[in-house]
Amino acid sequence: MNRLVWIALASTAALMMGYAQQGPDLKGLVNKEGGLPVIAVPDLLGAGSAQSFTVVFNQTLWDDLAGSGVLKMAPKTLYPKGVPQQPADFRQPPPTAVAARSRQGELVAAPNGGGFWMKDWSNPPASANYLAFGYAAEQNGVLMLFGNLFDLSRDTPANAQMIGKRYLATTDDQKGARQMAHQFAADILALFGAKSLVGTHIYYVHQAGFKTPKEIWVMDPDGQNQHYVTRFNSLSIEPSVSPDGTKIAFTSYAKGSPAIFVFSVDPVRDLRFYNQVASMNGQPSFTPDGKQIVYSSSAGRCCRIFIAGVDGRGFRPITSVGSLDAEPKVNPKTGGSIVFSTGRSGPEQIYMMNMDGADIERLTDGTGEASNPSWHPSGQLIAYAWTRGYAQGNFNIFTMDVVSRQYLQLTHDQGRNENPSWAPDGVHLAFMSNRTGRSQIWSMLATGTAQQQLTRDGLNYSPAWGM
Repeated sequence: MNRLVWIALASTAALMMGYAQQGPDLKGLVNKEGGLPVIAVPDLLGAGSAQSFTVVFNQTLWDDLAGSGVLKMAPKTLYPKGVPQQPADFRQPPPTAVAARSRQGELVAAPNGGGFWMKDWSNPPASANYLAFGYAAEQNGVLMLFGNLFDLSRDTPANAQMIGKRYLATTDDQKGARQMAHQFAADILALFGAKSLVGTHIYYVHQAGFKTPKEIWVMDPDGQNQHYVTRFNSLSIEPSVSPDGTKIAFTSYAKGSPAIFVFSVDPVRDLRFYNQVASMNGQPSFTPDGKQIVYSSSAGRCCRIFIAGVDGRGFRPITSVGSLDAEPKVNPKTGGSIVFSTGRSGPEQIYMMNMDGADIERLTDGTGEASNPSWHPSGQLIAYAWTRGYAQGNFNIFTMDVVSRQYLQLTHDQGRNENPSWAPDGVHLAFMSNRTGRSQIWSMLATGTAQQQLTRDGLNYSPAWGM
């Protein structure tokens, strides 16, 4: 449903009871695949009881590296037969080994160490630049991973080693193995200038079925560890995360009319947000310093954008009455401007203004419907949902440079895609899609590639990615 229509209906109900021209330059956010370093990541083995944890570890490590946007994975089908587990496994092949020639006459160095020399991995067919390998063991209830990363361009194993580290976890369940894989992946990605998503969280709206309550849930960035935050047995929607990750704000009907709630995250606790008298207060979002919240309210007349303290006090309007203004988001870098959706010029579009409501300008071109603006951490780009003049309701995810107005389409012909939210690393996005027949949370790179489904049970909406 169109957001502006939803706001109007909510207010009434409460009272009665590729590219256009040239895409934005994402260089520095996500590199082109052709220029990515190639990494080989063979499955590690486990000794004794540690073997039962290797499946989840190997899959988690692969997914973290493959979805990073900074590395290209060498296919496992091209790997040598032998796989080293520790640096001592490498041995110099005999000097009698010779190169072979391809049918085209090109000199191709054949694997000559059976997988236990660096050129076995850097030469075709693997053709890797880096090799991540290791092994797992269990001792006295402690799961240990010995992880290594080699630069295959170096001449000896001693010179090639970039990471040689031991990781520890409990053996209580698969969670420890998954956490070790995240840590190993984070150490690898740090060497390539990438930020790890470990420790970040995605808050979202979960509904068990079409006629059941909607509650706020949270999960890890890979879709694991999904669990509830609210248990209002009501309609709770539109989560937003504070910049430091310690609070969430959301809209809930738990007390009748739609109102704003602010919760601390650890421990989960209602911080008591004061809602001004109105038939609807909703769509909250934090300012960059975490001390204020911008939101949409029907106070006076539906609907205006307001700003208040994080406790709801000291509220004041930013926009004037009669425009159906919604979904305000403050520039996270400068704190000096707000993007929002509004129907002031006809169909819903994305606008931008100063924090005092001055210098209002439309960002989208007026065609179709545009909504769900989300700032990139740099404050230079936004992601948003847009029909771009297509059939009503057929939303896709776009990004836009707010200065040049150049935009890039990320999703194509796969159902309805809405509610984009940038990850703290500025390279990934979470979004909602019904491409499988039911609304679910997905993630992808800022190029639109590496799309991954994160939720599968029930219905899930409105992701908000934060620390």
